[in-house]
Amino acid sequence: DSTNDPVGTKPWRPSDHPGRDDYYGGDLQGVLDHLDDLQALGVNGLYFCPIFTASSNHKYDTIDYLTIDPDFGDKTLFAKLVNEAHKRGMRVMLDAVFNHMGFASMQWQDVLANGKKSRFASWFHIHDYPLTSFHNPLKGEGAPQYDTFAFESRMPKLDTANPAVQDYLLQVATYWIQAFDIDAWRLDVANEVDHHFWKRFYSAVTAIKPDFYILGEVWHSSQPWLNGDEFSGVMNYAFTQQIEDHFLTGKQTAAGMTALLTDQLMLYRDQTNQVMLNMLDSHDTPRLLTVAGDDIDLALQALTFAFLQTGTPCLYYGTEMGMDGENDPDDRKPMDWTKLGQPIWQRVAKLIGFRREHAATLGRGTTKLEVTPSGLIKVVRHGRET
Repeated sequence: DSTNDPVGTKPWRPSDHPGRDDYYGGDLQGVLDHLDDLQALGVNGLYFCPIFTASSNHKYDTIDYLTIDPDFGDKTLFAKLVNEAHKRGMRVMLDAVFNHMGFASMQWQDVLANGKKSRFASWFHIHDYPLTSFHNPLKGEGAPQYDTFAFESRMPKLDTANPAVQDYLLQVATYWIQAFDIDAWRLDVANEVDHHFWKRFYSAVTAIKPDFYILGEVWHSSQPWLNGDEFSGVMNYAFTQQIEDHFLTGKQTAAGMTALLTDQLMLYRDQTNQVMLNMLDSHDTPRLLTVAGDDIDLALQALTFAFLQTGTPCLYYGTEMGMDGENDPDDRKPMDWTKLGQPIWQRVAKLIGFRREHAATLGRGTTKLEVTPSGLIKVVRHGRET
């Protein structure tokens, strides 16, 4: 919908190399227009990066958690998108940025205006006043006056141990389930948020929707969050890194990879492994094809191996179109819809079809990995009585 494009929006060119602050006009209407294409590919879940009102193009600096950013549309459009997705058997997951807020949020602006007297002063980790200009220790400016995400001055960190902050964020979390029937939350920087809050979060969302999917962004082993009372699973970088290290970069032998993958599976309960999110790339990494040295056969070989594993396979948009890209922001190019239905798309669609056809075995069955005397990796999946 070009009518909601921000000033300075660039033409939709998949060959571009996006800059840190570039806009291309993608929005909820664009997703809605392509739901049938996603359904034809075999997609049965949509994972959105933040869609709430924010200052930046990436929207991880939330201003208002209860509104849709006008760059993307409005609540009426979002409700329609969820309904249309559900009609097609697709679940919808939103991104919860609860570790920090945006600089332009009402709460932080009140702190800037009123200092210690602000009723929101205790919502943040503030060590010293005044708060501006922010002291960035990475630039030799001394100790910061307040905690932020990754020393980004425009993303002040919330004190998620504060009951008032917890109550507010739980209001947000439950609102989007009750009002719009979303199916899942992806939790940004989940390992930096208070455990007691995540326990309250789990109770609140599953009370509304017992099968609600809770996905934490944790880049390392995650046992503390996966005991059944916080997250369903995490973004399984610790698992999929082993696949990349063997298939794509050659850093790991076949025997080393299978041993490490097996070790990872031993860390968690079966039902947890089954809902870990397995992805070979994301908005935070270089694209799969780029890591594979632009060798599409190698990239799809690694993807196929990942689709055979225990866990929930996740496809980053554009992989089915053979899109490449270096690290953020180059990995966020406009979707190349001109490749829809082309040979690469067909190969990925066939892979997704295989995964869904054998969902009972690949989703819930046992997994055994071994390396044959000839050096081939053997994957054995057995079905399990349910």
